[in-house]
Amino acid sequence: MTSLFARSNFDWSRYLKSLKYALFVMRKPLTGFWDLIHEGYGTMAAAHTIVIAYIMVQVIARTMTNFQFWNVNMETFNIVMVVLQIIIPLFLWCIANWSLTTLFEGKGKLSQIYMGVAYAMTPLVIIEIFLVFLSHVLTAAEGQIYFMLLSFSMLWFIVLVLCAMKEIHDYSFAKAIATSLVTIIAIGVIVFILVMFFAVISDGVAYIMSLVQEIMFRFN
Repeated sequence: MTSLFARSNFDWSRYLKSLKYALFVMRKPLTGFWDLIHEGYGTMAAAHTIVIAYIMVQVIARTMTNFQFWNVNMETFNIVMVVLQIIIPLFLWCIANWSLTTLFEGKGKLSQIYMGVAYAMTPLVIIEIFLVFLSHVLTAAEGQIYFMLLSFSMLWFIVLVLCAMKEIHDYSFAKAIATSLVTIIAIGVIVFILVMFFAVISDGVAYIMSLVQEIMFRFN
């Protein structure tokens, strides 16, 4: 019984090491992502932590950034929408990329793709939380610095995602870029199909409801 309980304990040491490893991935992405996936340096727990941290940073950024740089109407602000704006694109990227790369000799698993993108979010978490504080120091005339750093964090994220796709699927850089571009197109197709599907369902439900109302009206 004791041994069973011991085996069920969470490995905090490995978790903390894998979370710290995200900083190495930022600096040396090619080596970092290869070891992250193929050498077991990464963990799903750390990946979840980074995604949750980015969600929290986005909530903080939208509510605490100086209004000169990010003016949010707090009366209509919805945390659920912030979460969905991050989780849905992440989910669609993983599904679309995995579906495509299985057709183009990609070696990555769905969980590995998710882990790679999650670790690539590290500069977004670090830089954007820094920008929240910086926004209260800079004047409106110095706003170019704020937006330059924000753009830099997004560019860094994109480079890291491309490096992740290269190492996870064992692609060349050209193939990683090509499959990433096709993945974006695939996401658009998926969104279009989902919108059409729900539109048809909505019209069908509306038609049935109107039919039921008409029948009830006739009998009454």
